[in-house]
Amino acid sequence: MDTAVKPQGCTNLKLRQLMRRVAQLYDAEVGKTGLRGTQYSLLSYVARLGPVRPVDLARAMKVDASTLTRNLRPLMAMGLLQLDAGADARSRLVNITPAGREKRQEAQRRWRVAQEALNQRLGPARVVALHALLDECRDLLSDLPPGESDE
Repeated sequence: MDTAVKPQGCTNLKLRQLMRRVAQLYDAEVGKTGLRGTQYSLLSYVARLGPVRPVDLARAMKVDASTLTRNLRPLMAMGLLQLDAGADARSRLVNITPAGREKRQEAQRRWRVAQEALNQRLGPARVVALHALLDECRDLLSDLPPGESDE
């Protein structure tokens, strides 16, 4: 490590502050559909992967099973997702309903508005650089065990 360069401040705090700001922008826009950004993401994963076993969905989303279960409940209560029977009596598959597909399309339009707003505020080059840096950092930390609150 280069000793001439010494990070100042708490990286965790700085990332959380940035994430809160970015989430505010997306949630304000996607929220116009009645969904939170995390709910839109979950609908999108199920639309792409479903019908899917909860364990496979949790793995794809990089969340633990209890977080997934907690996040599935409101979407199921709204009739946007459902649990169907799996290959045997003990297994279940998460599937998106027709109402869920419709809500996801509506939210996707709002998400695009939020994405464009972020691109405009930060500048496309900065967003591309941020994506590359985040991906690189995530890959460098990929050997860490998952935590309880990986959401």
